Amino acid sequence: MSAVTRLVDRWWPPRWLYASYERQVLRHLDRGSLPRHVAVLADGNRRWARMNAPGEPLVAGYRAGADKLVEFVEWCDETGIRVITLWVLSTDNLQRAADDELAPLLEVIEQLVARLAATRRWCVQAVGALDLLPAEVADSLRASSESTAGITGLHVNVAVAYGGRHELRDAVRSLLAERAAEGATLAEVAETLEIDEISAHLYTKGQPDPDLIIRTSGEQRLSGFLLWQSAHSEFYFCEALWPDFRRVDFVRALRAYSQRERRFGR
Repeated sequence: MSAVTRLVDRWWPPRWLYASYERQVLRHLDRGSLPRHVAVLADGNRRWARMNAPGEPLVAGYRAGADKLVEFVEWCDETGIRVITLWVLSTDNLQRAADDELAPLLEVIEQLVARLAATRRWCVQAVGALDLLPAEVADSLRASSESTAGITGLHVNVAVAYGGRHELRDAVRSLLAERAAEGATLAEVAETLEIDEISAHLYTKGQPDPDLIIRTSGEQRLSGFLLWQSAHSEFYFCEALWPDFRRVDFVRALRAYSQRERRFGR
């Protein structure tokens, strides 16, 4: 791609034209049909770094992705979304990443959660198997989360060291421990266990399930994200790499969601 082509792609169409289009789409959206909970798989940060910051460490892509996540939270807040879940690190990534890549990524994530919490506008909650993280990182994430515990309004879940199977395992462990403390036997638990009891032990307990799940970078799979909670979610897949995800892409996702007839398995 020539320098002229890259310049044209960057500046055309102009931002004012997109802004006008965004306002028009939002104006025609039925506010009652908007999702309560939006979850996003912010995929494509490393590919973005290789394409846009050649020769630089991959952490350049993670930083750009973190900046976009802050923008995304702002967009959701402005639109009236009440809960969002941002998946920033999976358990698979945690196990596969090389040490020289993982340490900078964890630093970016730690800074992101602290940055969101420091606004004092949103209730921020780090969710995942935090015990798999270095102790100092886990402690920092918990401290940032706890500092926003009393804040009402938009609830922001940041999924760190998150895997759907790990979440279900932890939920079952927590449930069994609770029932054992009440004096129930394993046989009694097996005989009386109800679906809602498992839901009450998930990382996102007490929150509505995601109505809309967005994945960027052209990938069309869940990769274990919110396995339990996504049973009736709507999905929106976008070709853009996460740092290139624009507000107009978000608006289009909301429009696509509002045009669907949700049957909830019926």
